[in-house]
Amino acid sequence: MPEIVFKGKEYVYNHHLTVPYRPLEPQATKGIGAADLNGNLVIHGDNLHALKSLLPRHAGQVDLIFIDPPYNTGNEGWCYSDGVNSPIMKEWLSTNPVDGEDMLRHDKWLCMMWPRLVLLRELLSETGSIWITLDDNEVHRARMMLDEIFGDENFVNCFVWRKVDSPNDNKVAVTPDHDFLLCYARDRSQVVFSPMVAPGILDAYSARDDRGRLYRDRLLKKNGKNSLRKDRPTMYFRLVDPDGGDVFPTHDNGEEARWAAGEKAVFAHIAAGTLIWKRRERQGRTVWEPYTREFAPDVPTRPYPTIWADVPTMRQAKAMLRDMFATGDVFDTPKPVELIERILELVDQKNTLVLDSFAGSGTTAHAVLKANAKDGGARRFILVEGEDYADTLTAERVRRAINGYAWEGTQRETLLEEKITLTQFKKAAEWLARVDAIKRVEGLGGEAEGTADLVEQAARKMRKRKRFDKIEARIDDGVLRVEGVRRISERAPGLGGSFTYCTLGEAVDLDKLLSGEKLPAFDALGAWLFYTATGGVLPPPPKKAPMWYLGEAKDSHVWLVYKPELHFLKSPEAALTLSLARQVQDWGKSHDAKRKRTPLRHLVFAPAKYLSNRQLQEHGVDYAPLPFALYREA
Repeated sequence: MPEIVFKGKEYVYNHHLTVPYRPLEPQATKGIGAADLNGNLVIHGDNLHALKSLLPRHAGQVDLIFIDPPYNTGNEGWCYSDGVNSPIMKEWLSTNPVDGEDMLRHDKWLCMMWPRLVLLRELLSETGSIWITLDDNEVHRARMMLDEIFGDENFVNCFVWRKVDSPNDNKVAVTPDHDFLLCYARDRSQVVFSPMVAPGILDAYSARDDRGRLYRDRLLKKNGKNSLRKDRPTMYFRLVDPDGGDVFPTHDNGEEARWAAGEKAVFAHIAAGTLIWKRRERQGRTVWEPYTREFAPDVPTRPYPTIWADVPTMRQAKAMLRDMFATGDVFDTPKPVELIERILELVDQKNTLVLDSFAGSGTTAHAVLKANAKDGGARRFILVEGEDYADTLTAERVRRAINGYAWEGTQRETLLEEKITLTQFKKAAEWLARVDAIKRVEGLGGEAEGTADLVEQAARKMRKRKRFDKIEARIDDGVLRVEGVRRISERAPGLGGSFTYCTLGEAVDLDKLLSGEKLPAFDALGAWLFYTATGGVLPPPPKKAPMWYLGEAKDSHVWLVYKPELHFLKSPEAALTLSLARQVQDWGKSHDAKRKRTPLRHLVFAPAKYLSNRQLQEHGVDYAPLPFALYREA
C-alpha cells in the first residue's frame, strides 16, 4: 500500500510512546454531580497528553470519535508544540504560529495529527468508528494518513456536509459551501450502522388489505434495462394463471422478457399468497398479469446519503451559541448539534461512549445530552480542549445544556398558508385584502380595504389582543405564508445529566517517584500500572475488595501495595510478605470459587518482597518491584 511521506514523519511515527502519563484530576467545583472518571468528562489540557491519560480507563472502549481539528487554512494561527525530541521539530517552534506563509505548514499539520490519530485508534473499540471534519486544505493528505494508520480496508465513506447557505464572498467567482466528513472504522467488518428512517417511503403504499396493512403491488415482469430473457435466462420460466393457462414474461413487441425475481422467490410468494393476478388489457386483448404484493415496513428506512444538505449550517450553529450565551459570536467555526446527532443516529446505540478531542464549543456533548433526553439513552461523552476557554465556553455550554439557560429570540407562528395556483393568482386583490385583515385583527394596521366577510372570518380566527411585534407575508416556492413574529424572553429547559471537569496532573516522573519528590495518587498510579502490565482497562473493583486490590485482568488478579507517602514506601509495611501472599492467595481462591473457575494467578506490585521466588510460585504470585516496574513498563 502506498504511504504518505512528510518531513518529520520518522520523529513522530512512535512519538505517542514517549508522551508521559498525566493522571486526570477532577475539579469538583466546575462539574455537575459527583466526580466520576468513568462518566461524562470535560478535560482541559493538551489533547495529546489527555489521550494518553485516557488509555488506562478507556482503551478499546470508545464507540464513536468525532473530531474537528484545525483545517490548516493558513489563517487559524495554530501552533505546533508537541515537544518531539528532534532538532527539526525544535526549530519549528520558532516559526509558530503556523500561517499561510509557512512552506512547511502541511508537514507540521501531519506531524501534529499522526500521534493523536494513533492514540485515538487505540481508544477505539473493535466496533467503533472515527469521524473527522475537514475541507480541501488537508482532506487528501488526511485520507492517505488514515489509510496508513487505520488501513485503507477500514475506510467507510467520505460524506459532504453543506456548511453555508449563503455565499461567503460576492467578490469571487467560486466560493466553497461544503466540508468533508471522513469516516473510518476500527474494523470495517465489525462496525454496524443503522439506515435512515424515511417516513416518505410509506407514500408509495397507497392500498390497504382487509387487515388494515398498507401494501403496493409490483409488476413481476421486468421492464427497462437488462429485462430480456437473454440477460437472465434463469428468470424466464412458466407460471400458471387462475384459468390454468401458461404465462411467460413477454414484452409488448413480442420479445421474450424475464421475471423480476427467480423461481425460488416467486414460488415463495405463491406459498405466502402474495402473488397477485390481475386482468390487464394488452394489444387489444385481456390477459392475466402477475404482480407481487409488498407490504409496507413497520419502520420505513433507506440508506443514508453521502451528501448532507438537510443538516443546519454553521450560521444556525452560531445562532444557537448566541442564544445560549446571550452575546455575539463566541466561536468562529461551531458545528451544528444536528450534525453530531446525525452521526449518533447512524451509530444508533443508546449506550455509546463518544470522544471529541478537539472539543471547541462543546457541540458534541450538547448532541449527546440531547439524544439521551430524547430517547432515555445512557450515552456518555468525553471532551478534550486545550485552549483557555475550556472552562468558560466548552464546559459552560455543557452546564447550560444540562441546567437550562435564559433565552431571548424570535418566535414565529403561521397564521395563513396557502398554495397559490394560477387561478388564485388572478385573485391577488382578494389575497392582499386577506393579509391586511389579519394585520388589523392582530392590531398591526393594514392598508387595503378587505371585504366585510373576509374581515369577519379572520376576526373569528384571530385573538383580538396584540400577540405579535409584526406580521410577515411572503411567497416561497408558490406558497403564500403569513407569519406572526414576536420577540420573546424565556428560559430554555435543561436536558439533564452530569459531568466531571478535569485537568491534567503532573506527569508520572520516574526520577521524582524514586526520590519521593512527586508521588502520584493510588488510583492514578494503579490505573496506569494495570494498563501497561495487562493491556486492559482497569475495571471497577468488586464489592468489599481487599486493601491493595486493583482489578481483574484476563489471566490474573492485579495488586498494588502503595501509598503516596515516602516513609511508607521505605517501611516494612510496603513489602510483599508471606502473610500478604497468603491473604492474596486465599482471597483469590474464594473469589474465583464463587465464579466456578480455576484460580487465577496474582500480579503484585510492591516496593520490596520478603519471599523467595519459590515461595511466590507456591502461592501463585508474580512479583513486580516498584518503582523499577515503571521503568520496565512505561
